[in-house]
Amino acid sequence: METQWAAEFPHAALEKRPRKRPRMTWDMPPPLPPPKVPRPLYCGHEYVNGYCISDAFFPYYHSGLPRHLSPPWRPDDKDGHYVFAIGENLTPKYRILSKMGEGTFGQVLECLDLETRESVAIKIVRSILKYREAAMIEIDVLQRLAKHDVDGSRCVQIRNWFDYRNHICIVFEKLGPSLYDFLRKNSYRSFHIDLVRDLGRQLLDSVAFMHDMRLIHTDLKPENILLVSSDYVRVPDYKALSLSSKDGTSFKNVPNSSAIKLIDFGSTTFEHHDHNYVVSTRHYRAPEVILGLGWNFPCDLWSVGCILIELCSGEALFQTHENLEHLAMMERVLGPLPSHMIRSADRHAEKYFKRGLRLDWPQGATSRESMRAVGKLPRLQNLIMQHVDHSAGDLIDLLQGLLCYDPSKRLKAREALCHPFFTRDFRRCLCLFI
Repeated sequence: METQWAAEFPHAALEKRPRKRPRMTWDMPPPLPPPKVPRPLYCGHEYVNGYCISDAFFPYYHSGLPRHLSPPWRPDDKDGHYVFAIGENLTPKYRILSKMGEGTFGQVLECLDLETRESVAIKIVRSILKYREAAMIEIDVLQRLAKHDVDGSRCVQIRNWFDYRNHICIVFEKLGPSLYDFLRKNSYRSFHIDLVRDLGRQLLDSVAFMHDMRLIHTDLKPENILLVSSDYVRVPDYKALSLSSKDGTSFKNVPNSSAIKLIDFGSTTFEHHDHNYVVSTRHYRAPEVILGLGWNFPCDLWSVGCILIELCSGEALFQTHENLEHLAMMERVLGPLPSHMIRSADRHAEKYFKRGLRLDWPQGATSRESMRAVGKLPRLQNLIMQHVDHSAGDLIDLLQGLLCYDPSKRLKAREALCHPFFTRDFRRCLCLFI
């Protein structure tokens, strides 16, 4: 559940920033902790001079402390993450059931709402200023989205939020796994093209909804797209190379429901705010961001194009961590960068080009491995033909519109929804997803 964040969040103030609730007595630290009891109980231990700080509070849990109360105060770990134990309370209202994931922002815990008896997902943000500020931005965005997304079908729904021991906690409805987790647990087997079409339509509808509200997500990726349900079925995988089913390689998982929702709005930006920093996780980052040309709504559509290819192939298209190699991969798959974008590149990106005319590749490659990684990539048309049995022509045309270098010519979300890839009637049912 990794998330790449912008280095700084330049939003000094928010419209209608939610008011912090008053600190309650169960949020206050005890005067002095009791002596250390050397027993490893808590997640996120921090050791000082051989003593586990978390263990110092172990006696409280076995000395008659009512189960409905919050645990005694404990310090955060060295990175500012909240230290917790499975089975204890997170405020008297929520009981911790399991850890669902962790990212740069903090942790996500599955909790039981003791009032409604419903399972929820609670995002506990690190007690560091920039992440707290990002969390407040996310709360503002979530509340705006919930106000306009009447049926709650596009974006994850916020249930509550509170400030607990210097951690912003956001309570969400509990959803299923991310598309990335589903692919990973399915040995990165690709989705059938008809399922990709359905997922793509929903994704673009969600993006169009956000753009209509003048919001830019800026971090679209399979990790931030969740299936609503965790249910799946195992079906024969006719594309598997092995004919043996002893190790399960001739079967794959298919979601029972294709319904999805967007999550992670911590780096979502209002159109009128400054756009002076790097956005998007590397593999899904648009060329205008790398070249320092400024970015806006079209950067989300580039990410959507990369996501659709990943769902079709099972693997991220641009698997790189370096700008020059990333640009070389783009040119390998999509052709040369437009000269006007090269000429307009900022001073940080000028070094990637020879005399300001063409990409400094392969001369500027850092290693032979890097050259091989670029060289093995096929052209877009060939890549799609390798993985798609029908609708390939329509999908290639759609992707060429989404992965257009020039953001001013790139397809908009609502334009993409009207593309023949989505509008043609193939008269296929969900059983063909396999």
